[in-house]
Amino acid sequence: MGDDRVVARIGKPHGLRGEVTVQLHTDEPGRRLAVGTILETRARPGSGVPRRLTVRSTRAHQGTWLVGFEEVADRTGAEGLRGARLVLEAGDEADGQAGGNDEQAWYEEELVGLEVRDPAGAVLGTVTGLQVGAAQDRLVIELTDGVTAYVPFVEAIVPEVAAGHVVVAAPPGLFDLYRNG
Repeated sequence: MGDDRVVARIGKPHGLRGEVTVQLHTDEPGRRLAVGTILETRARPGSGVPRRLTVRSTRAHQGTWLVGFEEVADRTGAEGLRGARLVLEAGDEADGQAGGNDEQAWYEEELVGLEVRDPAGAVLGTVTGLQVGAAQDRLVIELTDGVTAYVPFVEAIVPEVAAGHVVVAAPPGLFDLYRNG
C-alpha cells in the first residue's frame, strides 16, 4: 500500500448497470474519476476485484457519487467491488494535489485486535472495529477500563499503524467524553 493515495472507497451497487456508490477521499472527484481514467484497486486477496478499473461513467445522484467501470457490466459485478479502494500509485501525474489526502488503505480485519497505544507507548486499549463514515472513518476502541470510544481515523490523531499496534494521539479530554457521557 505504501504511499498510494486513496481516491475513493467503493460502496454498494446502484441500479442494474454496474454503477457503484463511492466514498470520496479526494477533493477533486471530477478530475480523479474522469471518464477514461484507469485506477489501481486495493482489495482483499481472493476477492476477484480486477487490479485496475477504467472509469466508464461518473455522476452525482442526490449528493452521492456514482461510478461505472468498463470492466463491470451489471449489479452482480458491482456487488463484488464493495469495499475495494481506488488508488493513485505514488508518483502518478495526478499525485500533486494541494491539500490532498495522504491516507493509506486499511481494512477493518487488519485493524481489529490491534493494541492501541499513546505516543509514549502506554497501552490505551484495543481496536474492536472500523466505522465507515461519510466524511471520515472512525476507529472503535475498547479502552482498558472497558469503555468504548470512537476516534477519527485521520493521520493527525492516528499517526501510526504498525505490526501489532496503532498509535493514537488523542486530543485532551477525548476519551473522557465517552466515560462521562
